[in-house]
Amino acid sequence: PSWYCPEGPAVVERQSFGRASWFPHWEAEHLACRNSVALFDMTFMSKFAVMGRDAGKLLNRMSTANVDGDCGLITYTQWLNERGHMEADLTVTKLSDEYFLVIAADTQHSQVLTKMRRQLSEDSNVSILDVTGTYCQINVQGPKSRELLQRVTTCDLADDTFPFRTAAEIDIGYARVLCARITYVGELGYELFISSENALHVYDMIVQAGADLDLKHAGLRALGSLRLEKGYRDYHVDMDNTDRLVDVGLSFTCDFEKDGGFVGLEAVLEHKDIAKAEGGLKKRISQVLLQNPQPMLHNGEVLWRNGERVSEIRSASYGHTLGGAVGLTLLESNEPIKKSFIEEGDWCVEIGNELYPCSVSLRPLYDPKNERIKM
Repeated sequence: PSWYCPEGPAVVERQSFGRASWFPHWEAEHLACRNSVALFDMTFMSKFAVMGRDAGKLLNRMSTANVDGDCGLITYTQWLNERGHMEADLTVTKLSDEYFLVIAADTQHSQVLTKMRRQLSEDSNVSILDVTGTYCQINVQGPKSRELLQRVTTCDLADDTFPFRTAAEIDIGYARVLCARITYVGELGYELFISSENALHVYDMIVQAGADLDLKHAGLRALGSLRLEKGYRDYHVDMDNTDRLVDVGLSFTCDFEKDGGFVGLEAVLEHKDIAKAEGGLKKRISQVLLQNPQPMLHNGEVLWRNGERVSEIRSASYGHTLGGAVGLTLLESNEPIKKSFIEEGDWCVEIGNELYPCSVSLRPLYDPKNERIKM
């Protein structure tokens, strides 16, 4: 769901270009994730088991990051085409030397599955199984998420034994659950992959254990506002196959030294060399935050710099923690887009024929040092 209706009288859903009738419930879900703990039903995510002697080699060649390292590690990575343009945004979890789990958004399901199948050759020792319907996915996110999950498992989830990016099987009641410590909202959190027949049992245990921790169910509105405060990208919304990896700010996922390289490596290196020669990139994704807390952003609004139109808002939400509407935009300029370009600009967003001053940032506006993720 987009948001959850609390107990009591039914909320009449009234849409608005301003604050909709469900705005307070959305805000409560968002703040629960920031301040305590929230539960997200993410079962719709695409899930693929990739198995076999050559599974690691196949996925590592497709991925910008090194996804064939240590077992029990979840890795955020990109898949590119030969031109260095985006084709998929996902995670790869290495569970054993011959067993990997690929997780992507529901909107990338066919694209990811097709791309993997096209990489297979007649002598590839790889099996690809769509397990989207086999597992439910519950994300438990927020500063109290570890405390909550520790109540329902005998496994030690302390930071030194279960650090960020760890993926391991844990017990919850009579179920065995794959638990990955990762986040899409910018907080300490865990993604749980549960066999469908055990999902209700695990869900009930989590809800019961989280009652005194102010656990809230959170919907996709909260997921969107949380991730946009952190500046996390969403494929098909903030970026697509017309965008270069370097322009959308995800070249940090690249391992240029790994054996065999990755599809698009040469193009990415060329793009980086060109940017260096020109003094910087002339296209860059950045965050936008309205200074006035009242207006809403929806996407498609025009961003102005020094009296000139420079881009449009690609995705938007309301930053309940930041205190204003927030969005992502792909800046384009004839000059390098660096810190000075941002600081020397007088920035505004056009909403309903009015200009509203805003802040623009190349770094995440929320927790830029990732301290909350690794607490």
